[in-house]
Amino acid sequence: MNYEEMAVTVSQLNSYIKDKIADDEYLNNILVKGEISNFKNHYTGHLYFTLKDEKSLIKCIMFKSYAQKLEFMPKDGMKVFAFGGVSVFERDGVYQIYVKAIQEDGVGLLYKKYEELKNKLEKQGYFDEKHKQKIPLMPKTVGVLTSQTGSVIRDIINVSTRRNPNVHIRLLPVPVQGEGAAEKIADGIRIMNEKKLADVLILARGGGSLEDLWPFNEEIVAHSIYSSEIPIVSAIGHETDFTISDFVADLRAPTPSAAAELTVPDIYEIKQRNNTYQNRLRISLLKKVEIMKLRFDKSMSSRIFKEPLRNINDQYLKVDTNIKKLETAVRNKQKQVNEQYIELVSKLDALSPLKTLTRGYSFTEKEGKMVKSINELNVGDKITIKLIDGESNAQII
Repeated sequence: MNYEEMAVTVSQLNSYIKDKIADDEYLNNILVKGEISNFKNHYTGHLYFTLKDEKSLIKCIMFKSYAQKLEFMPKDGMKVFAFGGVSVFERDGVYQIYVKAIQEDGVGLLYKKYEELKNKLEKQGYFDEKHKQKIPLMPKTVGVLTSQTGSVIRDIINVSTRRNPNVHIRLLPVPVQGEGAAEKIADGIRIMNEKKLADVLILARGGGSLEDLWPFNEEIVAHSIYSSEIPIVSAIGHETDFTISDFVADLRAPTPSAAAELTVPDIYEIKQRNNTYQNRLRISLLKKVEIMKLRFDKSMSSRIFKEPLRNINDQYLKVDTNIKKLETAVRNKQKQVNEQYIELVSKLDALSPLKTLTRGYSFTEKEGKMVKSINELNVGDKITIKLIDGESNAQII
């Protein structure tokens, strides 16, 4: 059997399915009723959204050319009639409605009340991130407010005990829909806080219509969540459902099982992480010890440890050398000064009047002063005549 000849490519298969749907006149012109969710007004002008009912959903796209003709802007929670055709987006292999027109099916009193309360609480700061509490890292007791029957509590217990068998699940059964449910949910939150029955609370229920989820859109529940000293994780409905409780809670989970995963840490993963950290620390310490040992060995083998006086003796030699240089400099300076002294003395001696006496000359003093002119002498003055070998007194006649 030649599989290569029999097989078709993914692109061929998607193209075939697209052609089959295109040949169906019913799918090419279809009117679908549903509730809008995940609405996105793309910057290109195209509208992307999902139509859903209580059981399923389908993706939709409305191109800009059709969107410009709308007399209103669609938004999440709006119930509408959408007209268009079903086709396959070959690249992703998904089918979706290419919407050509949308007609409102009436927003409904509940949705109006939902929007009014949401806007009111948002202005009052109920949704502010600064008010959100941190979920405990390792809670010992997890409180759960939900129905005591159904898959929600079973899913929470299964996920929680699988992740940490030591965690304690404390269920406080409350009605999750119907008349009076909101008051009982608020009372449950209050009781959990007053008696300090848990480290963290999970507020959970399965999916449903807006009417089914309405107790979690009541102001009394929102106020209880906002006032709770115990951190609260909200897991109401499916991933596409948003309630007032989700906005007020400290953390929103898309499903009850996800709430258990976000609340209860995986003890085995933590143990493995701790073992990894211990191994890293052990390896780091061994490397550190090895490096320090190498440094120690290098230090002990250095000359300063083997010959501790070597540097001192080297410094002694430097001192002796510098002393000798200093002594030589002093002697040279003294010699230079002596030579300059002899030179100056010679010059002074050459200029001395006494030097002249050696050549047979003499000089005369009167009253201790040298006589330079005949005009300084008078008859009868006593003078002194100095010669090379002595002096003699005389008187002017």
